[in-house]
Amino acid sequence: MDIQMVDLHRQYLRLKPEIDQAMQEAIGSCSFINGAQVRSFASHLSEYLGIPFVIPCGNGTDALQIALMALDLKPGDEVIVPAFSYVAAAEVVALLGLIPVWVDVEEETFNLNVWQIEAAISPKTRAIIAVHLFGQCCDMENIMRIAEQNHLYVIEDNAQSLGAEVIYSDRSRKKAGTIGHIGTTSFFPSKPLACYGDGGAVITSDSWLSERIHMIANHGQQQKYHHKIIGCNSRLDTLQAAILETKLPHLEEFTQARQSVAKRYDDTLANHPLWIIPQRMKYSTHIFHQYTLRIPEGESRRDALQQFLKEHGIPSMVYYPLPLHRQEAFYGWARNGSVLIHAERLAQTVLSLPIHTEMTDEEIDYIIGTLNEFK
Repeated sequence: MDIQMVDLHRQYLRLKPEIDQAMQEAIGSCSFINGAQVRSFASHLSEYLGIPFVIPCGNGTDALQIALMALDLKPGDEVIVPAFSYVAAAEVVALLGLIPVWVDVEEETFNLNVWQIEAAISPKTRAIIAVHLFGQCCDMENIMRIAEQNHLYVIEDNAQSLGAEVIYSDRSRKKAGTIGHIGTTSFFPSKPLACYGDGGAVITSDSWLSERIHMIANHGQQQKYHHKIIGCNSRLDTLQAAILETKLPHLEEFTQARQSVAKRYDDTLANHPLWIIPQRMKYSTHIFHQYTLRIPEGESRRDALQQFLKEHGIPSMVYYPLPLHRQEAFYGWARNGSVLIHAERLAQTVLSLPIHTEMTDEEIDYIIGTLNEFK
């Protein structure tokens, strides 16, 4: 059985007629940069998210950098970042001469611990990056409350949770990435909405920020060869936009497929003494970009389980084996805004199982049966 963490090939084969046609139309147009498909995709993603401005760009990391540049932060300003996450958010903070301030995450959800944010705020703090990790949203209602009280910007890193919804205390809902001042996302091939290369987008409801973001992503220009601000060159290729335009109508179907796999895992893996299944929070839906177990006995036991799965032909991944405050690149550059107990612990205990849109019942049964054989 050829089990994959994410099976891009099978998904392509299922959608092949639509995708091949879209690619041929893009190639036939010979408008490879800023073609009609880029504008059409941005418009349709805007409709899906219920937000007026979607600005495609080169990748998710560029999206984060452009978002920070649009806020006109100054070197030495501080930005609150979760200590347990992929490096991109912290990397762009440092690249711009800003100071990452590490805040711990919740052990149960892997997301930013809201109740430690306020203690991390200093007179230099200007923004919070809320990373919606593994497919579930941060507690955005409380994050926005704290931000408003302290006059801070909020950037949502929605690379892993496009399509998830934040559920407010009054039961109203908003799509992840549309709540902060700026949202960002990635269309990397393994992401919930994925192209066949790099791609990303910046999202906002603010017309002034939208104008700045457009300029920054296009060399700082509104009119060709007239550069108002310092920018960069970050564009979504027309070919990738055509693929994304084809996949966007399937996004809810993709989400439901992963949620179905997650339910099968839940129903059979819950209450096992060797691991803890992902916890769902009342303030967010979960689209399961990853299905991540916690192995309470620690790193050696986690690594033994991973090796056991590998021996039985089952891939698994540790996202992430080293928290950001332990990364050498940030030594002497960042500061700790809280005690980082959970970030340390998660790096030693997390293990993500295969989950994707094309998984068969046979594959899921085999993975579950193998897990239950582990002693």
